[in-house]
Amino acid sequence: MKEIAERRNGIQYFDVAQGYAHIELGKCILEYLQDVEIEQYIPIILCIGTDRATGDCLGPLVGEQLLNYSETFHVMGCLSAPVHALNIHDALHDIRNNYENPFVIAVDASLGSSSHVGLVTINDGPILPGKGVKKKLPAIGDLSITGIVNVSGGHPGLLQSTRLYTVMQLADCIANALKYSIRYLDAF
Repeated sequence: MKEIAERRNGIQYFDVAQGYAHIELGKCILEYLQDVEIEQYIPIILCIGTDRATGDCLGPLVGEQLLNYSETFHVMGCLSAPVHALNIHDALHDIRNNYENPFVIAVDASLGSSSHVGLVTINDGPILPGKGVKKKLPAIGDLSITGIVNVSGGHPGLLQSTRLYTVMQLADCIANALKYSIRYLDAF
């Protein structure tokens, strides 16, 4: 894992209900990427999830919006080719074997407390995809971004009963924030 400036501790939260959340999140992403001197790496945005469950389609929705957006940021995981529990090991293998010195920005849906639903998080470390639904998958990412789509600890069909509106708001915020930071970095 790449080291990010010591001033970063813990998870930061952004409320998508605030109209400017994507700008604030974009600035935060930009600071992280500048701190690690991203130009030394091959940045990969790994969007995790599946379009078969509303609550888990956040990653593929973000990936879909970012496809072909930048030549310097590589995107894996979209609606037509999602990265999910059944193929995530293959995606990690592809990254290891096809990208020299990758920096992985992992994007995934997450579950949380009722007061956190609708928030985006950013953290300077990996995420554990599938943790909310008790799947054991490898930790992924040098930088992680999640959208809290529903409450944790509920019934097994929780991801299927998540509101699409919530997921779309979170996906738009994350995609626009990444576009904000990519646009800035690609200009220099």
